[in-house]
Order: sequence, then C-alpha cells, then structure tokens
Amino acid sequence: MEISDELRSFEATGVYRLNVTGTSTGAAFLDPVRILNGSYQRFRIVPPAYYSRSFEPPRQVGDPETEPLEKRRKRKRNQKPKPRELNAMERIAEARHQEARPLLLSAHESLIKDKYLLEHLSKKMEGKEHKLDVGSGSENNFVELGSSWRSPFYEIIICFRKPHVLGNGEGSFDAQKTSFPLFNSIISVEAIDEVEGDFQNRHYILPRGSCFLMSDFKRVRDLIPGSSNQRYNLIVVDPPWENGCVRQKEAYPTLPNRHLLYLPVQELAHPAGALLILWITNREKLRMFVEKELLPSWGVKDPTVFYWLKVKHDGSLIGDLDLFHHRPYECLLLGYINVDTDAKQGSNFKLLEGSQVIMSVPGAHSRKPPLEKLLSEYIPGPKPPRCIELFARELFPGWTSWGNEPLHFQDSMYFSEK
Repeated sequence: MEISDELRSFEATGVYRLNVTGTSTGAAFLDPVRILNGSYQRFRIVPPAYYSRSFEPPRQVGDPETEPLEKRRKRKRNQKPKPRELNAMERIAEARHQEARPLLLSAHESLIKDKYLLEHLSKKMEGKEHKLDVGSGSENNFVELGSSWRSPFYEIIICFRKPHVLGNGEGSFDAQKTSFPLFNSIISVEAIDEVEGDFQNRHYILPRGSCFLMSDFKRVRDLIPGSSNQRYNLIVVDPPWENGCVRQKEAYPTLPNRHLLYLPVQELAHPAGALLILWITNREKLRMFVEKELLPSWGVKDPTVFYWLKVKHDGSLIGDLDLFHHRPYECLLLGYINVDTDAKQGSNFKLLEGSQVIMSVPGAHSRKPPLEKLLSEYIPGPKPPRCIELFARELFPGWTSWGNEPLHFQDSMYFSEK
C-alpha cells in the first residue's frame, strides 16, 4: 500500500484529521502511543502495554475463575428487562445524547470509510502479544503511601545523565544520582533526555523537562507560580468524579464534586490567556453542576463540548452507541480564561468553533489520550505554551503534573528500551 501524505503525517505526529461529510464538525483519530513516544529518546511505550485491555486473553467458558461471570451473564440473558420511564435528569441526558448522536455517527462513519488508515492500524497491531514485565513485586500504591505517616521520609533516587567528553574527543555520559522527597515536593526533570528513577524496588521513566508534585488536595496551592508570567496557557483537569462504578471496582479514590470549587484554577491561568480542558462523565447532575457552578467559579464562560469516541483497532465502536448507562464516548468541556472571545483580532491563536469528535483506542481504565498536539492552534499566550494537568497519572515533557499518583504510568513495566 502506498503511504499517503496524511499517513506520513500520522506516523510522525500520531494525529490523523478526518473529513466529515455533510457537517462542519471536526474529527480526528489519535494514536496515543505514537504521540507519547515522541517524548522519549531511549525508551518507548509498547502498544500492548498501553492498550492492555485490548490484549487480554479471551476467557473460556468453564474456567473456574470465570464460571461465576458466565453464570451471571446467563442469568441476565434469561431475565427480561423491566421497562421504566426515565426520570427528569435522565430525559435531559437522553436529549443531550440525541443532539450529539449525528455528530458522533458522522465522525465514526468517516473513520470506517478511511480504509487506508484502518489497514495501516491493523498491520501495526499484527502479531502483538501483551506481557507486562512487572519486575520486583507489584506496582506501588502511591495513594496509600502518600497518606501514611511515613510519607515525609520517602525518597526517590533519580539518575541524571551528564554529557562527558573523553580525551580522544568521543562523547560519553556520567551518571549522577540524586535523592528527592517524593511526596509534597515539586520535582523538576532538568535533563537532556529522559531520566530513570528508583523507589521501593520499582523503576520509573521520567520524560525530560517534566515537573511533578505528588500530594493530596491540601498542597495544591503549592503549584501557583510566584510570577504571573510563569502561569499556564493550557490547563487540563481530569477529576476523580464521584461514581458508583468506580467505587465498586475500587479503581481509584473519588473526590466530592464541591471540593473542586477550591481548585486555584484562576490563579494558575496565564494573564495572556489559558485554554481549560475539563473531562466529565455523562451524568446529567454532574454536567449541570459543572456548567452552572464549577466553570463560572473558575472564570470560564460559554464552554465548547468535545467528544471522545472510543473505538477498537478495527475501527468499530467499543460498545452500543445508544446503551444508556454505558455510552462508548466521554465528554470534555473546553473554554477560555482571561480571553476576550468577542475580540480576537491580533491574537496568536484560533478560537474554538463548534464541537469536535476525537477518536482513539482506549488504554487502561480512565486513562485519557494526550491532546496538546491536536489542540495546539487553540492555545492562547506565548509559544511554546506552559501546560499543567491536575489529577494527573502520567508525565509529559515540558508539563507540570499534579495529583496523588502522577508516576502511575511512568513505571518501567509500561516501557521497553529502543
């Protein structure tokens, strides 16, 4: 197959923009692995590590570990669903879904029609097997460790590579190990490439230029820069929303919604303007709280809704689009802080115009695709932009990341050496 200019660009950037016929809606397919691997020189994220859910072996009927699951499924098939009327909140949520449905279908149809992209993706995934190298013991539970009385005494040892010129003119590197308090302390990775860190028998890969603060909500104001010029032009917020499903799975601790009113978002926003991206769930009660209280308290007006449509490697949706409680998409609200959206003349960025649909294969539970490359033209202020993620679980070069487990996906088990 001859590679088109679009596919060449996709290989280089991980972003593939699609033409959606009959609508002004923008649509794009993202390859998170390709985007993230642009952050590393000596390591790479292998696709099966990122897309681990897609590589789980199929469960066999009769397997002792899966038999209860099979029995539950059979029981559900034999039970006829009881019809019921939607309550007021559910009717509003259904109306929102029906409004978004044509956009989502048009975007997905454009992906399915792009046979060259789908063939390209299927070839990339052929022969992949998933086997994470877990190393010594299980992953560190940073949430538990950070809440322990011992947390002030925990240190991470980071190995920096310093360039060294030998007598014959050849270059080499000297290793310099430095210890840092892991919790409640801002750690900056000022290095020529990624660095490696060790903590409690686990190995971590940290991208160059990244900066992180691992703490609970009480220390979030430590993120506010001393100078307004050091504030942020892109602010991504992915809160651990209260959610019954998450509580049942014990995937991560959730946070009461009203606590988010105290996030210092306005004090983090650059005076020359900031684009805010807020990930939300499809619960209507939450959507109303966000639109009526949370965003106004942060200084965000008239947000634009984007959709993250989750697909499989063959382009098909991960689930039924119209399944009420398990939509195969999530919403994100985008809006500006410190930007006069009525007078953009002379600005160095493009204002958001209408909804867009972002498609990608989902990774681990609640892991979101990286969006900076896709949305770079909409970010106000100086270039390159200063970026921050709140409630982060991974690091990016040049970004500040805050949360109670920003090193979660930096564990070396998700990486291999190039």
